[in-house]
Amino acid sequence: MTFLVSDNTSGVHPDILAAIVRANAGQAPSYGDDPLTAHAEQLIRDHFGPQAEVVFAVTGTAANVIALATLLRPYETVLCAETAHIATDECAAPEHFTGARLTTVPTRDGRLTPDQVAAFARADGSPHSPLPRAVSIAQPTELGTLYSVADLQALAATAHAHGLRLHIDGARLANAAAALGTGLAEAATAADIVSLGGTKNGALAADAVIFLDPSLAGPRRLIQKQAMQLLSKGRFVAAQFVALLEGDLWRTNAAHANAMAARVAQVVSSVPGAVIAFPVQTNAVFATLPVTGGPSRTGAALDEHAGAAVELARYGGGGAAGLPQRFMAAFDTTEADVQAFARVLHAALIG
Repeated sequence: MTFLVSDNTSGVHPDILAAIVRANAGQAPSYGDDPLTAHAEQLIRDHFGPQAEVVFAVTGTAANVIALATLLRPYETVLCAETAHIATDECAAPEHFTGARLTTVPTRDGRLTPDQVAAFARADGSPHSPLPRAVSIAQPTELGTLYSVADLQALAATAHAHGLRLHIDGARLANAAAALGTGLAEAATAADIVSLGGTKNGALAADAVIFLDPSLAGPRRLIQKQAMQLLSKGRFVAAQFVALLEGDLWRTNAAHANAMAARVAQVVSSVPGAVIAFPVQTNAVFATLPVTGGPSRTGAALDEHAGAAVELARYGGGGAAGLPQRFMAAFDTTEADVQAFARVLHAALIG
């Protein structure tokens, strides 16, 4: 069965599985003091610069919590888009662990603007309101849209001019870099801390928190431990990043997922009355589909004929009437999968 509901439904890339098996040979020091973890850390420095410090985690939520806990005190607040994963999909974990507040703002396409950052930064100094401290963005956004390098530079310049820090949720940073034609560091230009995702790019359970400003990195392992992410057998997470970063696997996987999403968008666009809600720039396709006999019947038809499972999008459908949907491609989505999806979609909506 082909699932386009999420890139979390994919398997693990064979090269990453092989790396985990190799890491299983013999014994190694625990809690990240092993040679494989040191190698993964060096590979991250090769990509992000010699100043980068890193800790590993097994979920993207944990990576975001560690990053934000480094930046925030309980009387502070972080600005993010109202569609941000940290605001909508992490069960208030950032607020629970930091004690700080998330300040959310509406956006046109998931991207914050320098003007929004500047407005957020203008605190009146009152003890009745939390103090602005940081800005958190996703690259790409939860709507699949991208910040260009110039966008990032402008956003970071505004944030830093007002004494704010910039965190990037890079759960799909590889997809952004592949789409922009840049390296990972360039796709996260001017950030202070990056949450780098591996899980959505073919890994089993592997995310990292990268401190690009080393002055922030001092308490990283203490916060990692408090967040329950200091793994006794951390080499198995490190092995996955070695497999992704030592060569071009991270880019190959991401570029393929992006290409398959573009094909999915072509299929959706071929349905009369379907509307693509946001530019398809990475591996996500948001669309509104015409309904046949009502939204519930249309959704059931898609599921019943299931070559492709779909998910109702919480982000709206770009203003078009119909059934809002999100389709996600992954590193293991194939052209045959897309063709099967096309048959299901056309059978359900055209007949």
